[in-house]
Amino acid sequence: SSESKADVKQVTLPIGPYHPAMLEGGFFKLFVDGEDVIDVDIKVGLNHRGIMKLAESRTFWRDIFLVGRICGICSVPHQLAFVNAVERILEINVPERAEYIRVLMAELNRIHSHLLWLGVAGDLIGFKTLLMWAWKIREPIQDCIELLSGNRVHADSMSIGGVRFDATKEQLNKVEIRLLEVKRDFKKLAEDIASHSIVRRRTEGVGVMSLNNAREAGAVGPTARASGWKIDVRRDSPYSFYDEGHITWDVVVEEAGDVLSRVMVRVKEIFTSIDICLQCIDKLKSVGGPIATSELKSFPEGEALSKVEAPRGELVYYIISNGIDIPHTVRIRTPSYRNIAALKFMLRGCRLADAPIIIGSVDPCFSCTDRVMIVDSKSGKQWTLSGDEFKNLPFKGWRG
Repeated sequence: SSESKADVKQVTLPIGPYHPAMLEGGFFKLFVDGEDVIDVDIKVGLNHRGIMKLAESRTFWRDIFLVGRICGICSVPHQLAFVNAVERILEINVPERAEYIRVLMAELNRIHSHLLWLGVAGDLIGFKTLLMWAWKIREPIQDCIELLSGNRVHADSMSIGGVRFDATKEQLNKVEIRLLEVKRDFKKLAEDIASHSIVRRRTEGVGVMSLNNAREAGAVGPTARASGWKIDVRRDSPYSFYDEGHITWDVVVEEAGDVLSRVMVRVKEIFTSIDICLQCIDKLKSVGGPIATSELKSFPEGEALSKVEAPRGELVYYIISNGIDIPHTVRIRTPSYRNIAALKFMLRGCRLADAPIIIGSVDPCFSCTDRVMIVDSKSGKQWTLSGDEFKNLPFKGWRG
């Protein structure tokens, strides 16, 4: 609509920010004209935990475990970005075997994250079968993480100068078998996702963000790549062993910029990550040596910036050391901050019933958004919907 907010007869839908059932706070205020969303206001930072400040009062070693708790889904990339920055300050090299284990754990984490999100996306569009199958296929990945690290959620695999555990040939063989089984099972599910009428009707042409809008918003990760922006920290600023000399892989890109493209980027990245894991396993079977450096020394003064490609996109850590074993400054920028900013381009002009899957399509780091308050701008009447009721709003005008 070309009319201003004040001129439009609209309904305002505040989504969030707080509720006893919510694990994290997020606030989306949708301005609706009939069934069409005409604008959106977004607020974040409502559940600030002070982790960056807390990290400045603990030792570098204890901070490894702290940053891993920032996100239960992305614990590996958080720890990897942190230790990479510290290692640059120390100017130490990581053993070859440890680098392959780091990449293996990072890609297992990416597979698990994408499969988790895929199930959530299926639930958001009312496709419960996709939810069940995606999470069923995810279980063997969790088993692999547990087999290698001893934990299903927080692997705690990273250490300054290396990794905290080695992988035996027996463990690697078991992980390899599981990955091949996952690749086989997911291939059939991926074919169904690409062709299923429910998926296409609820995602194709929905929440479109152009390449220019993606760049303007500073989108990252699968959200940016789904709009044709070929960016990936693993390729653009290689870390660990993601360079061509050690591992071969291609950046996955889609062009349409809609929810379906964001689905398919993650689907294809699961296959890419499986192939990277298999390459790492093959290398680890022949590469020996230590899993941690012997070059460790006292912490000097210095600063370092570290970037890694988390499942949601570019994750940035900036650390300053003043010469003691406690960091002077720790700054973190997660990918969700960039991708949530991009939601404005996706939500404007969409149908109200499409809003849940559009918000979910960027995989925002909100654990849940449990309630929605609707305010009729004409009568002032208010009523509240649960998150499930909002998610299940009747969808009219299906395309296709």
